[in-house]
Amino acid sequence: MIRVTFDRDRCKGCKLCTEVCPKKIVVMDNETINAKGFYPATISDESLCNGCMSCARMCPDCVITIERVEE
Repeated sequence: MIRVTFDRDRCKGCKLCTEVCPKKIVVMDNETINAKGFYPATISDESLCNGCMSCARMCPDCVITIERVEE
């Protein structure tokens, strides 16, 4: 199983992670504003994540952590 974590208060809403996700499950949370005043990125369905880490590598502020966890 894959666990995806976003440091939502550090996200500046650049949307780079949403553009590189092959599954298109990294999306912007248009209902929440973070401490910096931006709409942060989030994941729509963690169960669909294949752990490719494209989003984490693309993030200029390193706010995305991807871990493989045992069930």
